[in-house]
Amino acid sequence: MDTTADLANDETRADALVTVTARPAVDATQRTALAEILVMDKSLSMAGRKLDEAKRAMCAAIDTLRDGTRLGIVAGTHKAEVIYPATGGLAVVDATAKEAAKNRVAAQLAEGGTAIGQWLACADRLFETVTAPGTVRHAVLYTDGKDEHETPEQLGEVLKECTDRFVCDVRGLGEDWQYKELLRITEALHGDAQAVVTVSDLTEDFTRLIRQAQRIVVARAYLGLHLNDWFQLAFVRQTLPVQAALTARQQQGDEIHVPIGSWPPETRQYQVSLRFDPEALPVEERLRAARITLYAEGPDGTREPCSEMRPMVVQRRAAPGFPIPPPESFTRIEAEYELGLAMRACADAQQAGDFERADRELRIAVGLAQDLRDAARREQLRKVSATGPDGRLKVRRDASRGEMQELGLASTRTAAPPVDAIDATPAPGALRRRCPQCGETTSAGSVAFCEACGHRLDDGADGGTDGAPVGTS
Repeated sequence: MDTTADLANDETRADALVTVTARPAVDATQRTALAEILVMDKSLSMAGRKLDEAKRAMCAAIDTLRDGTRLGIVAGTHKAEVIYPATGGLAVVDATAKEAAKNRVAAQLAEGGTAIGQWLACADRLFETVTAPGTVRHAVLYTDGKDEHETPEQLGEVLKECTDRFVCDVRGLGEDWQYKELLRITEALHGDAQAVVTVSDLTEDFTRLIRQAQRIVVARAYLGLHLNDWFQLAFVRQTLPVQAALTARQQQGDEIHVPIGSWPPETRQYQVSLRFDPEALPVEERLRAARITLYAEGPDGTREPCSEMRPMVVQRRAAPGFPIPPPESFTRIEAEYELGLAMRACADAQQAGDFERADRELRIAVGLAQDLRDAARREQLRKVSATGPDGRLKVRRDASRGEMQELGLASTRTAAPPVDAIDATPAPGALRRRCPQCGETTSAGSVAFCEACGHRLDDGADGGTDGAPVGTS
């Protein structure tokens, strides 16, 4: 755990980066029970080769499931229909069940429209029939179009009901979908959103997702935050491998629990930010601002600690006016967030036909990706880039909708920094910049947008830079 432990005399915020690693089960006897729901888009726009390829992917996913898994299949149009099993609830997977499920998939015809919220609500009702505690609830959904047959508010209401109840990975098939809708779904449901522009790639992708789901060890995990009375929770954000806001999900009790979903063996990182009144804190005294513990849902449904408690310790300096450079890891997190904002702004501007703004955001994004040595997002930006007559980068004028949608999805995907990219001593004298709209500050030197509200941070006399030395971030 990395923290901004050394606080300037007038600082009001303290942060911790919490790294959580899920490890594989030691043997097959430790496998967690899995309930899997496959959601297929069979709207009219899927007619022809797309639906054929999607059926092939669904059948491959079914074949990948291990015996004993609970399975349901939802076919989505402007409504949702459970096409397997016909008896209600979820079926127990064996060879006979797999054949029956594949036959039902093969029989589907393209029809109707798209209402993704109804599909997710149907999946949620199916998951409610799983009574065994500690069961992993995982869904896979693909769509080739926009959510046209319900309002954004209706989708929002469904996501509010489904949040933290199951994990859902989403795929945009082809290029006519809307990346913001997919990101909205996966942020609420702890999932992964990616583009599958070439529809024949869906089969390999779906089988990989099922294999990953079968490696999940715990059904749900939570960050437990026990705060000192001097501190209040400002926000919690997932920062690796996908950026996601988690603050609104906090569950109050003797300590705050923040659901963080479940995932196969990999490492994830979370930023915990606390606010405090500096005048209330004693000076030159080491204080435990919070105790942070990881909890896992056990086979009996109870939450048990699955890590040692880690104290978040801070100390306020006595002398005012002395800047304290933040650890590089925190300025990197802010720059990564800014990179995502610039990528999304580039995609949105290109789609709106505002190429001047798209070019400007592209150059900001490329600069940030290079500074961060983020190879994956740098490659996504390269795909849509060209060099103009003036020698400056610009968005390719022939970039397809699919490429720009893919850029939007890639905007939230982060990567661990190269080992030699970590510098624990950032340059002193860098300026903390203040957002003129909400007042939030940042110490990331190349940031152009506020990480709190998204407002552009314009340099100069309008308040974009407040001229104060860098404090902790």
